[in-house]
Amino acid sequence: MRKVPFLYIGAIAVALLLSFALSNPAASETAAQRQDNVAPNFNVDPFWPKPLPNDWLLGQVAGIDVDTQDVIWIVQRPGSLTNDERGLELGRSMCCLPAPPVISFDTDGNLLDAWGGPAACTPEPGVNPVVGGDCYEWPVNEHGIYVDDMGNVWLAGNGGNDHQVLKFSQDGTFLLQIGRAGVTGGDADPMHLGRPAEMAVDIEANEVYIADGYANHRVIVFDATTGEFKRMWGAYGLPPDDQGDNGFGNPVHCAVITDEGLVYVCDRVKNRVQIFEKDGTFVREFYIRQETLGNGSTWDLAFSADKRQSYVYDADGENNVVWTLRRETDEILGYFGRSGRQAGQFHWVHNLDTDSKGNLYTAEVDTGKRAQKFVATGFRPTD
Repeated sequence: MRKVPFLYIGAIAVALLLSFALSNPAASETAAQRQDNVAPNFNVDPFWPKPLPNDWLLGQVAGIDVDTQDVIWIVQRPGSLTNDERGLELGRSMCCLPAPPVISFDTDGNLLDAWGGPAACTPEPGVNPVVGGDCYEWPVNEHGIYVDDMGNVWLAGNGGNDHQVLKFSQDGTFLLQIGRAGVTGGDADPMHLGRPAEMAVDIEANEVYIADGYANHRVIVFDATTGEFKRMWGAYGLPPDDQGDNGFGNPVHCAVITDEGLVYVCDRVKNRVQIFEKDGTFVREFYIRQETLGNGSTWDLAFSADKRQSYVYDADGENNVVWTLRRETDEILGYFGRSGRQAGQFHWVHNLDTDSKGNLYTAEVDTGKRAQKFVATGFRPTD
C-alpha cells in the first residue's frame, strides 16, 4: 500500500480545522489562536444586495451596520445623486428615483424596509435635547448609522449645519434628537455637537458614544434615552479643548466599543486609532500605513465574530482597502481590495461591519455609491 507523507496529512488536518472554523464562528477563536500565521479570508459576493424595487437608486452610502438579528442597515444620501441618475424623478429619462435614506437588507440581499427623510415640522428653537414627538431636524448630508441592541436606529450628519444625532425605532418613529442643526459651541460645549460622524451605544449603561467629529475633535457621551450629557474627552484622554498638536484631527470618524468595553476611536487623517476605557482613560494607540496623505487611512472599524473578537478590520478610504489586524497585538496582517469599480474593489470605502457568521459588509461614498458583501471563507496565510 502506498504511504501518505506525514506533511500531507498535517496539511489536511489544518485545512479541516480551518474549514470547521468557517462553519462555526465560535470555533474560529481556537483556529486563530493555533495559527499565528493566518488571517481571515473573504470573497466578494457580486450579487449582494439584490436590485432595488421602484426604480430606486442609491446615492453615497454613508453608513452601514449589522444588528443583533443579522439585519444589515445602511444610510445613504439621496441628495448626492446627479441629475442624470435621478432622471425619472426629473422627467428626463427612464430611470431613476432616489431611494429612501434608511434601508435594511437580510444577509441574502433582500430588501426588508426603507424609510427616512425630513420631518414636517421643526422643533421649537432652543430645545435640546428633543425627546419624542413629530418634529426633528433631518441632516442635510447623512453620515453614519448604528442599530443598538434594543433595535433603535441612530443617525448622524456631517453637512455644514448638521450638528445633531437622531434616534428612531426600527419602523422610523422618532425618539430622540441630541444637538440642534445650525448650533455648535466648539469642543468645550457639553450641550451641542459639531458635525458628528458616528455613534455606538453601550446598552447596559444606556449611553451613546458619539465621534464628534468633522467640526469638533472629541468623543462625547450622553444618556441614550434622555440625551443628558455624561462626559467627553479628546486625544489621549485630555480635555477636548486642550489637546495641542497631539490632539485629534478632523474628522474624528468612528467610536466603536468592543465586547469587553474598550472604546476604539478613528483619528482619520492622522492614520491612527486610539483605544480608551469607557471613562475616557487612554489605553494605547496604533497607526495604519502612517505615511498615507489625503483623507487618511482609518475611516471605520469592525471586529471579527469569534468570542474574543480576535481581529480588527479597518476601512481605509484613501488607499481603498480593508486592513486586517490582530487585535491583541495591533499587528497588521494584510489587506484586501484596491481602488476600482469592479466587485471587490473600492472607491472611498467609508464604513464596514460584520455579521454573526463573520461575513463583512462595506459602504462607499463619493462616486462609489454602493454597499458590498464579502463572504468569510476561512483563513489565508499572512503576508
